[in-house]
Parts: sequence; structure tokens; C-alpha cells
Amino acid sequence: MITLENIEKVYRTDKIETVALQAINLKIREGEFISIMGPSGSGKSTLLNIMGLLDAPTHGHLALNGTTVDSYGDKQLARLRNERLGFIFQTFHLINDLSVMDNVEVPLLYRRMSGSERRKLALRALERVGLSARVHHFPSQLSGGQQQRVAIARAIVGNPRIILADEPTGNLDSQMGEDIMSILLDLSKTEKSTIVMVTHDPRMAEKTERTLRLFDGRQVN
Repeated sequence: MITLENIEKVYRTDKIETVALQAINLKIREGEFISIMGPSGSGKSTLLNIMGLLDAPTHGHLALNGTTVDSYGDKQLARLRNERLGFIFQTFHLINDLSVMDNVEVPLLYRRMSGSERRKLALRALERVGLSARVHHFPSQLSGGQQQRVAIARAIVGNPRIILADEPTGNLDSQMGEDIMSILLDLSKTEKSTIVMVTHDPRMAEKTERTLRLFDGRQVN
């Protein structure tokens, strides 16, 4: 499902060259749930951004579902992100002026479908995360755990095959974190979603099928 070959990411300015990732080789199977761990600055989020087509590697090759995307232009990459990838962030990234329903519909605005079809899919996603009773609420009216559930509904509303989660439990207390992790595990099991999760929490990492560890931009396992 996701293949990275000799991935390297270098950030350059006039005076400084920073190597964020080097010699990353990774294959993630369809339906696999993996976690990425490592200290701050080890390259975890950079790697996730490359997998999510939000950033391009300096060297190396990335393939999604057997298709190498190295030569894709911005429009092709944007279409892939919208149709095949779902993103979950630590800070939720919800739009405060929009209702829960409207927040979940956002990824579908870039697809050719009617408003009624968008609402049907958004409601189904909210039911999936247990928030169908909150469709008319706004993010400020929800707890942190509920906001993250909305973020998950937004990530899955378009039925992506790959979900990329950057510290999805990082801003939540332990119980809310467990609840969010249960939803992700259920998506992995029942929907066969491929999930890649960055986390600092070893308890959450232990629940995934395997853990990739990074240190100074390199794989250490």
C-alpha cells in the first residue's frame, strides 16, 4: 500500500543544511496499522508529511498502492490526497465557525456530488464515531475527545484507504485517548484501513501491529 525507497529529506538555507530524514526504507501492507515513535526532532512528522503528499522527498521514491508518485504534479497530488488519504492531527484543525456537520463535509466539497449526498456521507461518518447527536454543534461546544472524533469523521468521510494520524491522542487525557485509539483500531479491523500513527505514547504504540522507531532521521529498527 505504501512503499518508501531510500527516502531522504534535506532542508537548505543560504547558510545551513539540515538532514531531516535519511535512508528510509519502508513497506506498509494494505490494512496494516503501524506506529512511528522517536524523540522530538527525529523526523516523525516529516516522514508522515511525505507519506501524505504534503511534502516531497529530496531523494528517493514513494509509491502508493503500487503507483510511484515522484513525477506527479500539484493537481494530481491534490487529487490523490483528497481521494485516497485521510488526515488526523493532534490539534484537530476544525473550523470554529462551521458546525460539526459542515466540518466533516469539507473534504467532499472538492468532489462532484450533490449537497444531499455530502450530508448523507457526513452523517454516516459521524455515526461511525458516535457523534450523530452533535451534528449542529460547533467545535467550541465540544470536549477535546469529541473534537477529535469529529476530526476522525472528517478523515474517513471520503472512504480513504490510508489514514495518517499525527499524535491523535497527544492533547487528550488517558481515557479520551483510549476512546480515540479504540476507534482507530476498529477502523483497522472492520474497514481494513491502512493506518500510520505518530505517537510519543508507548501504550498506544503497543496496540498497533508494529512500531517504526526513528532517531536523528534514521530508522533504528
